[in-house]
Amino acid sequence: MLIRGTAVALELTFIFLGVGVVVGVPVALAQIYGNRFGRIAASIFEQIFRGLPALVLLFLFYFGLSDLNVSPLIAATLAMGLRSAAYQSQIFRGAIQSIEAGQELAARSIGMSRYKAIRYIVLPQAIRLALPPWSNEFTNMIKDTSYVFVVGIVELMRQGRYIVAREFGDALLVYSFIALIYFFLTYAGNHLLGRLARRLTIPGEAAGESAMERI
Repeated sequence: MLIRGTAVALELTFIFLGVGVVVGVPVALAQIYGNRFGRIAASIFEQIFRGLPALVLLFLFYFGLSDLNVSPLIAATLAMGLRSAAYQSQIFRGAIQSIEAGQELAARSIGMSRYKAIRYIVLPQAIRLALPPWSNEFTNMIKDTSYVFVVGIVELMRQGRYIVAREFGDALLVYSFIALIYFFLTYAGNHLLGRLARRLTIPGEAAGESAMERI
């Protein structure tokens, strides 16, 4: 039962993070490159979904939209995915703004449009720079999947509750084992993302950081 719950938790993590990337990157681009309306709309979205607790968002999308017969999975995906998008938008925003403006200007000077300069010059570097802070969002999202049991999704925590209810006890043992599973998932995920970030380090970036540290 706990293995099935772990599989569901991982599946939900990747779904929520995927929604976060798909929505978060455009939000970040709108905040940096958008017109006044786009910047205001992106900032409002980011402030709302970063400012509301995960449980409140889950209740809003599931119970608040009950007349639309929203399934637990859809409600959880909207709530947690959009919340992740708000946080990821700031990760990507910081990474994009860390790219020297001269690179975009150089791309424009050789005839590239602004869209192509952002797509081929700025974003590939920004995504690589965003990997280390993005690992924190990965960690938070794995842990936050435990919230979705409140809307009826049978993930790791709900499977644990089923075991405790069926056995009429052993709560400490069951929840301690669940805690170890979450710890292993977050540790393994951060280890793999750390290796990926080092592998994709922009040439010269590490040397530049070491020089700055010596200064």
